[in-house]
Amino acid sequence: MTLRVRFDQALNHLRDDILMMGSRVEEEMNLALAAYKHLDVKRVEQVQAADKIVNQNRADIEERCFTLISTQQPAARDLRQIFAAMSMVVDLERMGDQAKGIAKVVPHLVTHPNRPHPPELLPMGEKVNAMLRQALNAYATDDAALAAQVGPQDEEVDLLLGQVFTQVMEFMVMEADVVDSAEAGYSVLRVGRELERYGDLSVNVADRVVYILGGVS
Repeated sequence: MTLRVRFDQALNHLRDDILMMGSRVEEEMNLALAAYKHLDVKRVEQVQAADKIVNQNRADIEERCFTLISTQQPAARDLRQIFAAMSMVVDLERMGDQAKGIAKVVPHLVTHPNRPHPPELLPMGEKVNAMLRQALNAYATDDAALAAQVGPQDEEVDLLLGQVFTQVMEFMVMEADVVDSAEAGYSVLRVGRELERYGDLSVNVADRVVYILGGVS
C-alpha cells in the first residue's frame, strides 16, 4: 500500500468521524427539544452526558488533524480538507453547546407554569436539525450544490425567531407579575435564540463543504 493510499484512507476516516460527531450533535438537539417539550429533567441529564461526548469528539478529531499535518506531506487539496474539518468540528461542538443551553432552561421553566408557549419553537428545532442533516449529507456525498441550499433556509429560521420574540414580548406586557413574566419570557426566548444560533452554525458547516469542493464560501 502506497503512502498516498494510506493518506487517503486517513482522510476518509477523518470524514467518517466528523459525520459521526454531527450525528451525535443532531441527537443531542433532539434530546434537548424533547426535554423542553415535556419539561423532562431526566432528559436534561442525557443532554449533558451527550455534550461531554461531543466535546471529546472535537478534541480527538483536532488531534488527528494536527497529526496528519505534522507527520504527512499533505498536498494543497489535502490541506483544504483538513483545515475545513478543523473548522467544522469547532462549529459542531458549539452546536452541542446550543443544545445544552436549551436543556439548561428546562428546570427553570418547570417552576414557571405560567409562561409563553410559542408554537414556532418545536418546528424551528426540527428545521435547524434538518439543515444540519442536509449539510452532513452534502459532506458525505461531496455534493456542493446540496450544501449551497442550506444557507437560504436560514431566513425561515430568522422569521420564526421573530414570531417567537413578538409573542414573548406580548406575554410580558400582558402579565401582572412583571418579574415573574420577565423571567419566564427570557427563558423561552433563550430557547429560540439557541435554535437560531444552531441554524447559523449549520450554515457554517455547509459552507465548509462548499470550500472543500473548491467553491467560494
